[in-house]
Amino acid sequence: MSVSSPVLFALDTATDRVHLALVAGAQTWVADLPGGAQASSSLLPAVQDLLSQSQRTWSEVDAIGFGSGPGAFTGLRTACSTAQGLALGLDCPVIAIDTLMAVAEDARASDPAAWSVGDVVWVLQDARMDELYVAAYAWQAPGWQAVQAPQLWALCEPGQRWAQQAPAHLAGSGLQAYPDAFASVAGGLRWLHAAPRGAALAELARQAWAKQDVLDAALALPRYVRDKVAQTTAERMAARA
Repeated sequence: MSVSSPVLFALDTATDRVHLALVAGAQTWVADLPGGAQASSSLLPAVQDLLSQSQRTWSEVDAIGFGSGPGAFTGLRTACSTAQGLALGLDCPVIAIDTLMAVAEDARASDPAAWSVGDVVWVLQDARMDELYVAAYAWQAPGWQAVQAPQLWALCEPGQRWAQQAPAHLAGSGLQAYPDAFASVAGGLRWLHAAPRGAALAELARQAWAKQDVLDAALALPRYVRDKVAQTTAERMAARA
């Protein structure tokens, strides 16, 4: 185990993409693959491919990071179970990574000049069923502080809360998936394409490792913010009407 120059895997399958990263000291290797039904079959081969690219061995891996959510129900279970299986086999800990915080980090890293210490970003991820996964984070270089823990919002809530003025920073797939819901939201810099990409996962994994914010693999759990994962037939028909 290397405290100062760790080898870390990080993966997230909470969205319709599989995002992967391998950290080895200051170097990072990333992958971005189709998600959904293909995630479980493509995930482990992609992990092995990153390991080969880095010329590292499994015995050198210090921890497995995983996107704990919130996000797609099946995707969260895929990430958690994969991380647990790898960590148990390697006898190493896991790192639970807030998926929405990874979206915030991806937005910040894409345009660092737009951010100052103390800036707050609201992350709004598409939760399907006309709902959003929402959280807020303050940039406290070199890391993030949670201001609003992840929760579920109805699609109308951003317009109601921010009818006069949006927060300074907005990011996430919800902005792109539901443009009409944000048509009445005035102002604010927006990162529509921000996602829990590999580089963001790698950075959060590094920060967690530096603080030794790790878990025993048996304690790894997905973060769910709703119990209902699908609409009934009647609800789908009503929504279409």
